[in-house]
Amino acid sequence: MIQINESTEWFAELRDVHVARGEAVVLHGIDLAIKRGEHAVILGPNGCGKSSLIKVLTCECYPLARAGSSVRIFGRERWVVEELRKRLGVVSTELPGPSTAHTPGRDAVVSGFFASSTLWPHLVVTAEMRDRAAEALALMEATRLAAKPVGEMSAGEARRIMIARALVHGPEMLLLDEPSNALDLRAQRELRETLRRLTQQGTGLLLVTHHLPDVLPEIDRVILMRDGRIAADGTKRDLLTAERLSELFGRPLDVVEREEYFHALA
Repeated sequence: MIQINESTEWFAELRDVHVARGEAVVLHGIDLAIKRGEHAVILGPNGCGKSSLIKVLTCECYPLARAGSSVRIFGRERWVVEELRKRLGVVSTELPGPSTAHTPGRDAVVSGFFASSTLWPHLVVTAEMRDRAAEALALMEATRLAAKPVGEMSAGEARRIMIARALVHGPEMLLLDEPSNALDLRAQRELRETLRRLTQQGTGLLLVTHHLPDVLPEIDRVILMRDGRIAADGTKRDLLTAERLSELFGRPLDVVEREEYFHALA
């Protein structure tokens, strides 16, 4: 079991975590510690438990009560999710839904202050919120999207808006679930370049993916998941190998490295 130092240097501290969804246990004995400001990736096939682990990290679900089991996020065992969002920016696989179709990009970003899907009439928006939204849009190189309705955006543009929305609080860590999902090749490359800039500016980044090219050059720590368990935890050089990934995904794979990115070839 990982020996976790009880200190504020940690973003997440998980000890012997088991999680059930319905009647099935989907996470088994998870031991994991991630530092604040760290860049890491959780990699595994569909159905391996990544989504359940995300819900634990975002305090959307809690583990089974067991002696010795615990979850601490930023040093605390319990959070109001809205308060946690000020320190942890979360970008899910889902693109904005119908309720935001007519919402301008700027307002979609400001709505991150309220954890709402759009700016409803009863919400009070301050000048500081508008300024910080403009800064987040600029950081994502999405200022041109400020007045554009979200429903008219491409998948790549909408993903930039959702990341800006997650960044509007200035969180310490940013968690992205399948960041390249639904994006074409150009949008994938542009998004990765933007995420690289974020890591270089000091934002901690945790990517959750099954897509090998999502692993940015700035990420060295790789956490492999299979069947609801952590299969391995180490460096890119040790774990992003043909042998390791063939075992993880259950099929023969070759691994090549091009321009600092890894690619799996069937």
